[in-house]
Amino acid sequence: MKRFLFSLVAIVIGLAAGLVLTGRLHTSQSSDAAAIAPARDYGGQAGQAALQAGSSGRAFAGLPDFTGIAGQAVSAVTRVSAMQTVRTAQNPFFNDPFFRYFFGEEPEMFGGGEARDLPLGSGVVVSSDGYVLTNNHVVGDNGPEFTIGLADKRELRARVVGTDSWTDIALLKVDAAGLPVIPWGDSAALKVAEWVLAIGNPFQLNQTVTLGIVSAIGRTNVGVAAYEDFIQTDAAINPGNSGGALINGRGELVGINTAIYSQSGGYQGVGFAVPSNLARKVMNDLIKYGQVRRGTLGYLQVREINEGLAQRLEVPVTKGVLVERMTRDSSAYDAGIRPGDVIVSVNGKPVEDVGQLLRAVADAPIGGAVAVGAYRDGRKVEFKATVVAMRQRNVRR
Repeated sequence: MKRFLFSLVAIVIGLAAGLVLTGRLHTSQSSDAAAIAPARDYGGQAGQAALQAGSSGRAFAGLPDFTGIAGQAVSAVTRVSAMQTVRTAQNPFFNDPFFRYFFGEEPEMFGGGEARDLPLGSGVVVSSDGYVLTNNHVVGDNGPEFTIGLADKRELRARVVGTDSWTDIALLKVDAAGLPVIPWGDSAALKVAEWVLAIGNPFQLNQTVTLGIVSAIGRTNVGVAAYEDFIQTDAAINPGNSGGALINGRGELVGINTAIYSQSGGYQGVGFAVPSNLARKVMNDLIKYGQVRRGTLGYLQVREINEGLAQRLEVPVTKGVLVERMTRDSSAYDAGIRPGDVIVSVNGKPVEDVGQLLRAVADAPIGGAVAVGAYRDGRKVEFKATVVAMRQRNVRR
C-alpha cells in the first residue's frame, strides 16, 4: 500500500512539473513571437509614405500609423440620403384584423405620411466646389431629392449630374465652395498587398475607417456591372459603405467602394472598388457631355470559348470570344467579321473573355479604327473595324 501511495504521489508531482514546464514553454514562444513581430518592410513606397504621413510617424505591432491620413480623408467622405414620404398608420383600428378584412390596405382617409431622411450610402467629395462621387445603385430610383451629410454636420441638398450603370458610378452636385476633398491617386499604380483604407458609413455609422490590403487588381466577371475592372480588397466593406472612398497609404483616392462578395450579407473579406482612374473618366464625361462616351462595333452576340468548343471549331487557342450573331448594319460586319469568327485580340492585346473585348472597344477613340485579331476556319485573320459611339439610355440630369 505504501509503495502504491508513493508511486501515485510521484506521478502527480511529475504531471504538475510537466504542466509548469509546458506553460513556460508556451509563454516563452509567445514572447519570442511578439519580439520578432515588427516587420522591416511595410509594402514598399506606399507603406513608407504611410509612416511619414502618420501623425506620430510610429508603428504599432508592425503596422504603419495611418491616423494622419485617415483624419484628413474622413472629412471628405459624406453620407448620401434621400427625402421620401413614408406612409404611417394614423387610426388605431387599422391594426385590427377585422378592420383590415373589410378595408384592406389603409384607406386614404385613415392614412398619413411623413417625410423621412432615408440613408442610402456614402459619397466622396472630389472637388471643392461640390462634386460628389457615389455609386449608381446608391442613387437608383430614390430621388429626385438627395441630401449630402458632411463630416461637419452640415446637410446640403444635392442634384444628380448623371449616372452610369455600366460602371455603377453616379455624380452628384451640391451648391457649396471650399469643401474638403481627397486628392486623386493613380489606381494603375496599385500593387497587390499594398495597404489601403476604406472609409464610409456602414450601418449608418458615419466616417468609419477600416484597414486592409489590395487583394487583387483588374478583377472581372464579378457580376456587379457591365464594365468591370475592380480593385479587390479585404478592408472591411459593409452595407452603407457603397460609394465611399478607398485610399492608399498616401491618403489619395484610388477607388470608389462598390460591392462585397458575401453569403451572409455582411463582411467576409472580399470587397470591390471601382478604380479611381475609371471613376475620374466617368465623372469628366458626365460633366462635359452629360453621359459617358464609349465605343462599340455595333451589335454582336458573343460567348467565351473553352477547350471543348475550340476543338469543335478547329482553332489552335482555348481562350477567346466566339461571334455567334451580328447585325449587317454594324461596323464589325462592314470590317468583314462574321459569325463563327473567334476574336483573340484587339490592337495587339489578348482578348480572353467577353469583358476584355467589351472594355477594349469601349475605351477606344470614337471614330478611330481598331485592329481585331481572330481565327476563321483554323486560320489567323485580322480586320480593321471603325469604332462608333455607343447609345446611352441611362442618363439623368
